Amino acid sequence: MIDPSLRLRRAIHASDPLLVSRILHSHPRLLRNPDTSPTVPNGPLRFPTGLSNTSLHLASSLGLVPVIKVLLSLHHEKEGISLNEDHQTPLMLASRAGHTEAVHLLCTAFPAAIPKRDIRGRDAIIFASEGGHDTCLQILLTFAPGGPEECLRNKDVDGNTALHYASSNGHLLVLRTLLAAGADSEVRNVWSWTPVAYSATVQAEVYFKGLVGEVERRRVARRQAEERGTGGGVRIVGDGEE
Repeated sequence: MIDPSLRLRRAIHASDPLLVSRILHSHPRLLRNPDTSPTVPNGPLRFPTGLSNTSLHLASSLGLVPVIKVLLSLHHEKEGISLNEDHQTPLMLASRAGHTEAVHLLCTAFPAAIPKRDIRGRDAIIFASEGGHDTCLQILLTFAPGGPEECLRNKDVDGNTALHYASSNGHLLVLRTLLAAGADSEVRNVWSWTPVAYSATVQAEVYFKGLVGEVERRRVARRQAEERGTGGGVRIVGDGEE
């Protein structure tokens, strides 16, 4: 007889929402089912070998939307947003893997999870930027509580922002999205390095600097238009004008 906890995890891996539902109706206490492993004795200390990822962590990391829907319908997050031992949320794992539909579903259900940070200070936006998952990033920025600029100020324990991660991994499309959303290109980490200093290649550095210049030109033009009062104005075109 297979342990129900193991059966549940196998059902999630198999992407079988019907079986997941049947197991949980028979064993409702297994809903979260954290994957804690037995501690390993090592002299006077004992080290846990599991990360305590819940059922939703597992389904989100695999991008299994039908399973995620079953878990949410059974109120998986009733006691609060799931955190594993690294304080990572299911949304972080989905963002890191680039599962667009799963990210959209989790952002819709729990937008408050977007700015949450793990033990290294990383949030879902940083994970999506690190992996180059631009569509996931755009979804996260769209649902970000308080607007995208506030979340883009988040830094990891080394002072790196999402822009640092995108730059160091050479994700040019992500760079454009972050800068357009208001990311600060001059922010420095604990070693006083800006994101552009981590450009993966010379070509990426040139592209990055071009993007920064383009964004700045647009900001200046917008500010000048507002000062002139022409930002949203309408001008009547005369008969002799094209």
